[in-house]
Amino acid sequence: MVATDGSEFAGRAIKHGVNLAKALGAKLTAVTMSEPFHWFDANMVEGAETAYLDGANQAAGMALGVVVEAAREAGLPCETVHIKGAHPYEAIIGTARERKCDLIVMASHGRRGLSAVVLGSETVKVLTHSTIRFWCVIENEDHPP
Repeated sequence: MVATDGSEFAGRAIKHGVNLAKALGAKLTAVTMSEPFHWFDANMVEGAETAYLDGANQAAGMALGVVVEAAREAGLPCETVHIKGAHPYEAIIGTARERKCDLIVMASHGRRGLSAVVLGSETVKVLTHSTIRFWCVIENEDHPP
């Protein structure tokens, strides 16, 4: 399974995930997550929820489309999953379990020190909460691979 948020960092993980799946003769599952719409104020503009959901679905479709295209070019079957939830790491782990994925491939910014502690990392949360094998593509802003 390849987890993507549509970022440049995720693109590196997609490449690794596709190459790994091709080498192993595996199918690919691509997952992305959108946070649910949060209603903040009774005076919120009419149609705000619909606009948010349309935008989230469009962004998810674009992020997943990159994986589908990479899989197609490699001759791999690929299924896509768009989860709506508040915690990406839970969506990633849950999808991997439901789809019986053997391996999770995802990117990390490679933050260290205080920024890693303060900002946290969905990658670290997946790593620490999942029993599924894990492959991380680290992209450190200070030390690119």
